Amino acid sequence: MDFGKVQNPDTVNFTLPPGHAFNARIWQSVEPTKHPEVYIGGPLWANKSYAGRIYPSQAKEKEFLHYYTRQFNTIELNLTHYQIPTETMIAKWKEEATDGFTYCPKFPQAISHDRALLAAEALTDEFVNAVLKLEEFLGMTFLQLPPTFGPDKWPVLEDYLKSLPDELDVAVEFRHPDWFRRAETWQRTLERLYALHRHVVITDVAGRRDVLHMSLSSPVLTLRFIANEGHPTDYSRADAWVQRLKTWFEKGLQTAYLFIHGGGDNDTAPELILYWVRELNKHCGLNLKEPVLQPKVVQGSLF
Repeated sequence: MDFGKVQNPDTVNFTLPPGHAFNARIWQSVEPTKHPEVYIGGPLWANKSYAGRIYPSQAKEKEFLHYYTRQFNTIELNLTHYQIPTETMIAKWKEEATDGFTYCPKFPQAISHDRALLAAEALTDEFVNAVLKLEEFLGMTFLQLPPTFGPDKWPVLEDYLKSLPDELDVAVEFRHPDWFRRAETWQRTLERLYALHRHVVITDVAGRRDVLHMSLSSPVLTLRFIANEGHPTDYSRADAWVQRLKTWFEKGLQTAYLFIHGGGDNDTAPELILYWVRELNKHCGLNLKEPVLQPKVVQGSLF
């Protein structure tokens, strides 16, 4: 079952918690900018249902990335969770990217899950060297820790983060409930990430409200927003986030990576992303390019 998925979203309290107290330290260290960088997209480009909606109706699968990068300005690159990209793949991704587009690769599960960050030096070097070749098209990388990786393993995580090059932006996604169970544990974690100049992932998903910790360890937000396949709350939750982002931009948030998952097969993600873009432009004074969606053609009967 997908992480945090629930059968009935109507039973979930989707109210956004207040910002974590540690955020005040972030705001004290930065000046608000009139032009924050905002990257918004989904978790995949290879969805056949997008043909005729955000891709041309006759688009071939090998062309999907080309059209994706002309509709959105980032992607949560889950493909790298399952394999380290080859030089050919990197070259293809760079060739298809548009100005300002960023790929946000996930660390391979062979490193994060199979080896739990131990004895992974060779794999890490291979992954890091590969994604750094994306150059200006490389955005945030994110390290998704397995649900078994608890606070007792902080020394392992700290050593691993210290081993990564400074030029690699890394956001950590915590999933073990014990990171959040005691306030002092999470406070200490944020302090340590701040000291390491590393970022933290916020995940908004129905079945695990603890990972919606509303904390920052830098003036950079990495948000994974998991919707429920077009449920009405997908949009009311987006409204709440837009208002929170407005507040955070005013306080000093410099950059936001917003990964919008439609839920299920992500068929509903393009419409939801368009809604986010319009609301962000309207309420936060941004000038994000709207994806262009074509109305679905409904085939009528001849008789």
